Amino acid sequence: MARTADKIESLIADDSGMADALAVVYDRTDAGSERIAWADVNDELTSGQWGRLIEKDVLESVGDEFRLSDPDAVEAALDDEPTTTVTTTDVDTDVADVDADESSWTKWDKLAAVGAGGLFLGYSQTSVRDVVGGTVDIVLGPIDAVVPFYLVVLTVALLTGLFTTLLQANLMDMDKMSQYQERMKAIQEKRKEAKERGDDEALEQIRDEQMDAMGDQLGMFKEQFRPMVWTMFFTIPVFLWIYWMVLDGHVSTGEWTIVAPLIGEARWTSKILGPMQLWIVWYFLCSMSFTQLIRKSLNIQTTPT
Repeated sequence: MARTADKIESLIADDSGMADALAVVYDRTDAGSERIAWADVNDELTSGQWGRLIEKDVLESVGDEFRLSDPDAVEAALDDEPTTTVTTTDVDTDVADVDADESSWTKWDKLAAVGAGGLFLGYSQTSVRDVVGGTVDIVLGPIDAVVPFYLVVLTVALLTGLFTTLLQANLMDMDKMSQYQERMKAIQEKRKEAKERGDDEALEQIRDEQMDAMGDQLGMFKEQFRPMVWTMFFTIPVFLWIYWMVLDGHVSTGEWTIVAPLIGEARWTSKILGPMQLWIVWYFLCSMSFTQLIRKSLNIQTTPT
């Protein structure tokens, strides 16, 4: 009974609606004395609730029907009689419930994601690149007319690095990210302690918790990807402008070469790292360097603690 009771309490703790579902099943099996089928309860239970009861072995298969594996444990749970004690290794409630929060993505975030995806077409579609490059050139063209092209790229890299850092600092919920990590760490510690004790029942319950915590991985991905979407939405047009300037021949004749560190004099289209041309390497080196300097100087944290 203890093992089934643990599973029942875990079900109810994860979803309070499971208590009502259990009550329906208990009532329609006449306190566990009769068998039951999905058709007998589909007017009250969702398919998800029915599946969870089977998955947790609260219901066991008997031919084409099911029966309660431990009616006494179900009765005790419905009567609110505690059947297990909470150990000191249980996950903290606030941490365990972290994945219940709504996604922080707004409709504007989703529109930015769609827009960024559309801008990607500029890398393969000349017409899109011409439109994006020509539009951005309205802003950057006057600057390029005054200073050398390599300085324009350096300035753009500085601005995009600053913009990326500020986006990560303001859009990523570091507290929520920390809670995700704390929950996974707590589950791992529980599993280690259970293995040392040789507690097979606790290990099975912890495996169930790990399965439930898989949603945290999706939550972490969403939190990390949100600022990335906005970064791409604003940096892809700039990168496409550089692409448009170099590969479509809009750089002035006298600026086609640059004396780059560790490389020497080379053309913007010279291949430096495998197929990567000089203009790509120059932009990314400047962008990454400025991003690190900005984070350090502004003391901006972009990873959870």
